[in-house]
Amino acid sequence: MSTNFGLKNGVLIRLMTLEDYDNVSNFLRDHFYNAEPLCVALGVDGRPSFEKIFKEYRIHMIEQGTCLVALDTNNAERIVGVVLAKKTAESQLQEGRLRAEKMADGALKTMITFISGVHLKANVFKHYGVSEILYSQITTVDTAMRGKGLGTRLAAALMEVGRSKGYPLMVATCSSIYSARQKLAMGMECFYSEAYADYKDANGKVVIQPPAPHTHVQMLAIKL
Repeated sequence: MSTNFGLKNGVLIRLMTLEDYDNVSNFLRDHFYNAEPLCVALGVDGRPSFEKIFKEYRIHMIEQGTCLVALDTNNAERIVGVVLAKKTAESQLQEGRLRAEKMADGALKTMITFISGVHLKANVFKHYGVSEILYSQITTVDTAMRGKGLGTRLAAALMEVGRSKGYPLMVATCSSIYSARQKLAMGMECFYSEAYADYKDANGKVVIQPPAPHTHVQMLAIKL
């Protein structure tokens, strides 16, 4: 499998390496947390205490050879886009729920509890009759580069990675209406959707209220 996925308009997409980790973490802090609807609604950001929780998990994804970076070759190969993705097996479907149960109450626990619940209800493995998938967890682009097709290039490169590794399906959880639209335009299909307004606590209060126009979390998939 190639480690590079094309150079266009000065932007090169390649496989992420462990040496990229610190720069990727800084990039997520500056361009992901402040725009992703769940993070904005719950106050999850790139502070070191949050990143420490995710470090081992993300390093494992990078080691699988399923993560990508987009680099501005005209600017000292500065990161302008990131994909964090991983192989996920049917036996791992409960992992998110179990991880959330061990966490102290707070924004991260709320977010992971919600997303893991969505995954359990959607059950992509049962829906498509597969035992493993390539799960695209995070795709984000430099704020100044949005609307120029880089997100589509990153998703297409990840599909290429998935095909080369023999995964039958690529799946993404889209908390943003914009990411969902982009992936739908690429031929992915929405097989599960849930309104944020329907997720309530024991007192009937809506738990997560993202900014407009984000009203639903959607799970999308495409056969590889």
